[in-house]
Amino acid sequence: MGDLVLNINGANLHVNAPTGESLLSVLRNRLNLTGTKYGCGEGQCGACTVLLDGRAVRSCLTPASVAADAKITTIEGLEQKGTLSPVQQAFLDEGAFQCGYCTSGMVISATSLLRTTPNPAEEEIVRHMNGNICRCGTYPRILDAVKRASQMIAKGGSR
Repeated sequence: MGDLVLNINGANLHVNAPTGESLLSVLRNRLNLTGTKYGCGEGQCGACTVLLDGRAVRSCLTPASVAADAKITTIEGLEQKGTLSPVQQAFLDEGAFQCGYCTSGMVISATSLLRTTPNPAEEEIVRHMNGNICRCGTYPRILDAVKRASQMIAKGGSR
């Protein structure tokens, strides 16, 4: 077991976790941040996506110890003072979910894209979101949500 300090959603949190324990496991099982979902456990579905220093990563494949020197943002950290982020709001407005299981990973991946590419072409959105799987097949609404979020950000919404 090792003591770690993880900067999650702007707060330094202390956690005692075995060497090699995944960031996903620490978030969900030790810190009760359950918005990040366990999907495949192999980094293929995107349900566990979080931001690590602003870059989308699969938390099921990332050892928590590797994340100790980074700023981690989970789905819980996107909302600010009771206001959803533009990406969260756009997903809600477009009904870009059905069962909702993939939504947190989709929102995090879209947030990462829009931080680096504020006005992506449709092909860029598809390419960037390619690693996120929606078993309900709401891809057209997800695409519309990312486009809407891009427009909202362009009009002055924060990322």
